[in-house]
Amino acid sequence: MSVDVALVVHGGRPAALELAARTEATLRSTELTVSRTELAWSPDGTLHDHLQSITARLIVSLGGDGTFLRAARRAHELDVPILGVNFGRVGYLLDVAPDELDQAILATLRGDVPIEERAGLSLELTAGGGRPHELFAINELSVEKTVPGHVVRIATEIDGEAFLTFGADGVLVATPTGSTAYNLSAGGPVLSPLLDGFVMTPVAPHFVLDRSVVLGGDQVVTMTVSGERPAVCVVDGISVQTLAPGDAIRCTRGSRWLKVVVLTKRGLGGRLRESLRQGHE
Repeated sequence: MSVDVALVVHGGRPAALELAARTEATLRSTELTVSRTELAWSPDGTLHDHLQSITARLIVSLGGDGTFLRAARRAHELDVPILGVNFGRVGYLLDVAPDELDQAILATLRGDVPIEERAGLSLELTAGGGRPHELFAINELSVEKTVPGHVVRIATEIDGEAFLTFGADGVLVATPTGSTAYNLSAGGPVLSPLLDGFVMTPVAPHFVLDRSVVLGGDQVVTMTVSGERPAVCVVDGISVQTLAPGDAIRCTRGSRWLKVVVLTKRGLGGRLRESLRQGHE
């Protein structure tokens, strides 16, 4: 059943659970329909989110960046806005303070707040000679080594033309939104979140170009595992699949953009400065 507001909550954060309960009660008192889904992890680290059952006009993330990324994937599938709550930790994607949440939700449903459109990555993973498997990334895709102490070899193409084969810890492709995450830690550039493009960055490459390549929104990057060692495909911090030599991933800018609720009037400089400041506290 579709609801007005779907709350997606990090089940291990008491502050998020408490705010979700208060918000749910407040919204129900205004006769809005609300659902609440808690993210939970098994002892082995497996995430149980049940997000595929959500259908709503607005999705609200209460947790950290990881919670936001999982909720945002469902918001993108439904083509509805997502609103992220900032609990005072590093949260470049999180824009709303807890005490602003009720009014922010009501204003969003009325259409009274700005909605930013963020580019994502459309991915086609081909493994074992089978049919391509489609994935979507909000922050980044990375192809990483699996054998400690040894690099993985990754052959890259840009628009179907051979580029470089990297012997590295990995190679990542990041969206503008994701450029402040793993990409920044790997030495890549920060891109404006409103840019139509993406960036490819090698991670600790050996004896080859160690700089990022910024690409336009209509370009295509393909990464193929070469050599003898396997790799792992990681999408927005989640390990998706082990890749054998010959397996490939094709990356393009997604055809539909993610809708993100934005309340603050800070520009790129202010947002980035605040996010980096929080990261050093």
